[in-house]
Amino acid sequence: MMAAHSQPITLIDRLPKVRGRYTENAPLNKITWFRVGGPAEVMFRPQDARDLQVFLSGRPSDVPITVIGVGSNILVRDGGVPGVVVRLGRGFANIDIKEEDIFAGAAALDLNVSLAARNAGISGLEFLSGIPGTIGGALRMNAGCYGSEMKDVTVSAQALDRVGNIHELELKDLEFSYRHSGVPEDWIFTGARLRGKSSTPKEVDRRMIEIRSEREFTQPIRTPTGGSTFANPSDANSPDSHASAAKAWELIDRAGCRGLRRGGAMVSEKHCNFLINTGAATAADLEGLGEEIRRRVFEETGVTLEWEIRRLGVADPSLKGVEP
Repeated sequence: MMAAHSQPITLIDRLPKVRGRYTENAPLNKITWFRVGGPAEVMFRPQDARDLQVFLSGRPSDVPITVIGVGSNILVRDGGVPGVVVRLGRGFANIDIKEEDIFAGAAALDLNVSLAARNAGISGLEFLSGIPGTIGGALRMNAGCYGSEMKDVTVSAQALDRVGNIHELELKDLEFSYRHSGVPEDWIFTGARLRGKSSTPKEVDRRMIEIRSEREFTQPIRTPTGGSTFANPSDANSPDSHASAAKAWELIDRAGCRGLRRGGAMVSEKHCNFLINTGAATAADLEGLGEEIRRRVFEETGVTLEWEIRRLGVADPSLKGVEP
C-alpha cells in the first residue's frame, strides 16, 4: 500500500547514478546566445566520456536526449526541452597537438582550437575562429565559413551511440555534406582529430585578424543572436536556377525582410540572415519571424529556405505549420 505522503517519482529518480551532475528544471535562456526559451526538464553535465557512457547505457529508453554546446546556433522554444539535455563540459574540452594534427574534445571552443593551431604554427583552421561554437557542434553540421568547412580539416572523430558504445569514425564515415553530417542524430560526438598545414604563428594570425575584422564589419555579433538562420539554398529546392544560386541573405533582402520585426525579434539590418533579440523577444517571436521570412521568400522567389539554426523543445501552439 502506498504511503499517504509518498513523493512522486521524478525524472531524475529514473536516471542512472553518475559522477557528473543532474539539474532539474535547468534554465536554458541564460546559456543560449538568443537569451530566450524554457528550461530543460533535466540537464546532465557528464564528468568525462566514461561517465557519459554509463548514463547512456543506463538511461530509460523512453527518455529523450538532446545535446547542446554553448548554445550559439540553437533556438530553445518557450515550452522548454523535455527529457535530458546533455551539456558537455571541461572533461571534453581538451586540445592536444602532435605535429600538424590537433586532437580536440567535443566541448573545445572552435575559437580555442584555432588559437591553439595558431600558436603551434598550423594553418588551415583559421576559419574556426569565425564560428562561435564547439567542435562537437561543428562536426554535427559540417560547420564552415570563409571558404573552409570541417570536411576540409577532419581526419577522424569519436562518438557514442544511443546506448553508450564508442565509435571511431573516419572522414568517409562522417558523410559530410553542406551543413550536415550523416552520423545518426542520436549519437554524441566526444572528440575529433583535425589536420592543418605547417606555417608560422604570424601568418596564421594575419588570416585570423582578417576573419575577425570581416565578422565585426558584416555581422551583428554584439547583440543576442544565433548565427546564420537559414542555410544557403541548393538547386533542389527552387524552380528558378538564378534564385537558387543566390545566398540566403540575398533572397531575404530581395523579399523585403531586412529590418522586419515580430514582437521583440528583428531581422538584422547589418546582415539579414541573422535574427536578433532586441531585448524582450520570446522564442515564439523569433521562430515566428523566421517562418514569416520563409513565407515571403517563397512567394517572392519560389525558394524554400531551410533552417540552419536548430530549434529545440516544445513549440508555441500558435505557430501553425511549424515542425514539432
